[in-house]
Amino acid sequence: MSLKPVFKQSALRVAMVGVIAGSALMSAGLAQAGSVSILETGSSLLYPLFNLWQPVYTKEHANVQLTTASTGSGTGQAQSMQGLAQIGASDAYLSGAQMKQHPGMLNIPMAISSQMVNYNVPGLNGDHLKLSGPVLADIYAGKVTKWNDPAIAKLNPGVKLPDHSIVAIHRTDGSGDTFIFTQYLSDSTPWWSDKYSYGTSVSWAPVQGNIGAVGNPGMVDALKNNPYSVAYIGVSFKKQIMEDHLGEARIENKAGHFVLPEIRNVKAAAASMVPKTPADQRISLIFAPGAESYPIINYEYALVDSHQPSKEMSSSLKSLLSWAISSKGGNAEHFMKAVNFVALPPSVVKQSTTQIDKIHA
Repeated sequence: MSLKPVFKQSALRVAMVGVIAGSALMSAGLAQAGSVSILETGSSLLYPLFNLWQPVYTKEHANVQLTTASTGSGTGQAQSMQGLAQIGASDAYLSGAQMKQHPGMLNIPMAISSQMVNYNVPGLNGDHLKLSGPVLADIYAGKVTKWNDPAIAKLNPGVKLPDHSIVAIHRTDGSGDTFIFTQYLSDSTPWWSDKYSYGTSVSWAPVQGNIGAVGNPGMVDALKNNPYSVAYIGVSFKKQIMEDHLGEARIENKAGHFVLPEIRNVKAAAASMVPKTPADQRISLIFAPGAESYPIINYEYALVDSHQPSKEMSSSLKSLLSWAISSKGGNAEHFMKAVNFVALPPSVVKQSTTQIDKIHA
């Protein structure tokens, strides 16, 4: 399947990142001799983990100033390729076309995450409604517009579904969450692949009542404030979903089973896909085979230019990224548990280490 990520960042978001980048550069100029400022920007799904890492790592490495920003994977990709950020956080790997334009870029997995499909249907938020790729594709394309549509009722026998319009919520910023969600729709629903494909941005069907939101926080707020809505949200926001008493759907996997994004199901999917990881680590983990496999999982990537402007920066980046993927550092169980991620298997740690070693001045 061809990769078709599209960047549609607004001028406001690009300007915001420019301010962050400028601030980081200013900090570098004012910092004491020998210190290094690293800017990480991008994925709102990976942002909570980087925020947990930041104080711990900088306390142990006083010479490093690490700035984190949740701007969306599309911005993380763009800013890392443009050299405005040292680390672009992304749920999506760079496409073949992007790699051809920027051959020095590295796609380095930091952890394994998953994506929830959440809903806000009064009276049913605790029921774990069942949804499939084809039904979700029909909802987002405007073919299924009511919660009691026969297609949804068939998946949920015995459940009293409301005769109410569905509000489908999608990301409006360049998003790795959109990338993996539309990959799932493409892999499970051939007509979606032909008409919409997948990417960090897609041309959503103009369905009346559907709304857009920015970032995972925006998706959670939109879901919370719009009864009868449905949304795709990164698993690192599961705590907010639970606190707001919103629903979490069981999603149909490749084996035809309906499963939740529980750690054991994410690990089951990873076990079947991880051995296929190529040396450059650019791979989709979506729609993995297996009875218990959760169908929407992915590597969380740090996008880094292998060529850095100084030995200090290359050394600092290698140290930070090596710590991040270590089971004694950033991939420690307490970090993973806090954001509902799965630590990298040893084979992937080895591959990521090989890539990290490519960073040089």
